[in-house]
Amino acid sequence: MFPLGFLSTAMVERQVKRMSQSFRLISTRTLVDCAMGRVPADLVVRNARWVSVQSGEILPHTEVAVKDGRIAAVGEDVRQTIGPNTRVLDAQGRYLVPGLLDAHMHVESGMLSVAQFVRAVLPHGTTGMFIDPHEIANVLGLRGVRLMVEEALLQPIHVFVQVPSCVPSAPGLETAGAVLGAEEIREALSWEGVIGLGEMMNYPGVQYCDEDVHAKLEATRQAGKVIGGHYPSPLLNHEFAAYAAGGAMDDHEGTRLEDALARVRNGMRAMLRFGSAWHDVKEQVRAITEMNLDPRYFLLCTDDSHSATLIQEGHMDRVLRHAIAQGLPPMTAIQMATLNTAEHFGVSREMGMIAPGRWADMLLVSDLVNFSVEMVIAKGQVVAQDGKLLVEPPALHYPDWALRTVHLPRALTAVDFRLPADDSRTTANVIGIIENQAPTRHLHMNVRPVNGEIQVDLSRDLAKVALVERHRPSGKVQVGLVHGFGFTQPCGIASTVAHDSHQMIVIGTDEEDMACAANRLMQTGGGQVVISRGEILGEVQLPIAGLISSAPAEQVARQAESVLEGFRACGCHLNNPNMQMSLLGLVVIPELRISDLGLVDVRRFQIIDVLE
Repeated sequence: MFPLGFLSTAMVERQVKRMSQSFRLISTRTLVDCAMGRVPADLVVRNARWVSVQSGEILPHTEVAVKDGRIAAVGEDVRQTIGPNTRVLDAQGRYLVPGLLDAHMHVESGMLSVAQFVRAVLPHGTTGMFIDPHEIANVLGLRGVRLMVEEALLQPIHVFVQVPSCVPSAPGLETAGAVLGAEEIREALSWEGVIGLGEMMNYPGVQYCDEDVHAKLEATRQAGKVIGGHYPSPLLNHEFAAYAAGGAMDDHEGTRLEDALARVRNGMRAMLRFGSAWHDVKEQVRAITEMNLDPRYFLLCTDDSHSATLIQEGHMDRVLRHAIAQGLPPMTAIQMATLNTAEHFGVSREMGMIAPGRWADMLLVSDLVNFSVEMVIAKGQVVAQDGKLLVEPPALHYPDWALRTVHLPRALTAVDFRLPADDSRTTANVIGIIENQAPTRHLHMNVRPVNGEIQVDLSRDLAKVALVERHRPSGKVQVGLVHGFGFTQPCGIASTVAHDSHQMIVIGTDEEDMACAANRLMQTGGGQVVISRGEILGEVQLPIAGLISSAPAEQVARQAESVLEGFRACGCHLNNPNMQMSLLGLVVIPELRISDLGLVDVRRFQIIDVLE
């Protein structure tokens, strides 16, 4: 079992190399000797149809020789590389495809550790991921990022880390568990395994030349690494041009055809995402299928994938199938999930294509349109076949500081969830849920105080929302009102997954149940729980930073489903209501949110009163 959280990068690398032969250092001379037949290959794949993304061809009768995890030779005949101990695989005429790369994603969205996320996606053909640990950084700061980097280095596939750029995401409107300034960014950019700067969400800071924001951008430029973008619609030409001039090199926030056009025309890669909740490929891919734009600056990514999606539907293979269904030629879609991504991040000399010198990351697939992965070779090892994993992720031990992150000074009671009011306050600012969308509505609803407080009103779908500060701990509980969950039963639902600062969000119709739910998360170390009349109806435990479980994806998916069942038992029939709940504290997306500082009018960037 490998301990995390205090290892130096060099120590991690030494342990990695001891774990698997595929991680050994290898010189180009060894590959040359193998290609020339002077030393035998470890693995040879024969009788394959080579999907050559670099030339756009499919070449039959191809053989590939692999030595120490890398490709030594590709061609019609590599028999000179076969020795007495060489493993020879017959592809039986199947397509040999480069391993799939996810250009932008957050591991924490799956509620899984890096190791368990890899375990879930590897049978689906994902052999590389570019992750932004923005969520854990908001709880644990720089040492949380280091935790993810260390775990990434121990995986049987390539996991690159982008340093989170916006921690906290909205200074002055919320209190995160940490602050990452330019100096912290500069330090992390020097670590092995760090590929660049994570999505720069603070677009006003870029446009109006915030000193700290531009110091982070400059540090990334000086390090020669990629700057990730995040610019929401709608687009204003001069403002978007200013944002692009700031250095963002890609963007995954586009949802429309014009968004994709603007990004590519401004020299940015358009990342088309297809995750569990965000389905943004269909409209943007029209830039290629209808307008015949060159696809080189288009990439595919997931951004956020729930554990249930990974288990039931897949990962990047799922994105490929969807993109092809929208009219993309299979070769183009595969290029967008392999070569284009590798070139964008500057690693095409290492991966993204099947060619000599690259890591031997290859998939066997019978049908490029339906794209069901039958065998996965990662770093020269056969790691999955017919949907079954043939290797297990390393056993890891997480430090106590990563497991004890729900800090409340005392147990909460029903009184903490009261909303006091005098008779003169008759209008409330209410957060309005929009199903299947991240934005909320700023509602104004008439309310009537009863015994000096505002109470829930099931007949008008008016429930309570509270934000419990869990990082300091200050003991603050901010209480507001929310509309749109459709509760019909007494309930309390709590979550430490609460983007972006990941305080504790509590919603419900019964103050006793709300207190009970909050106290349950303090006891378990975090996660999501649904309680009605004192009984737990559903629960997923996420003890790592209150965001992540080290359990397998199948188990986490079952637990997450129990939370959704709990919502339904309380009368809520929204699609993904736990995701809607987790975004109630996201103070960077309009219109109305709640933070530990109060109710936030995101349009005006102001704290406002719940009652007027």
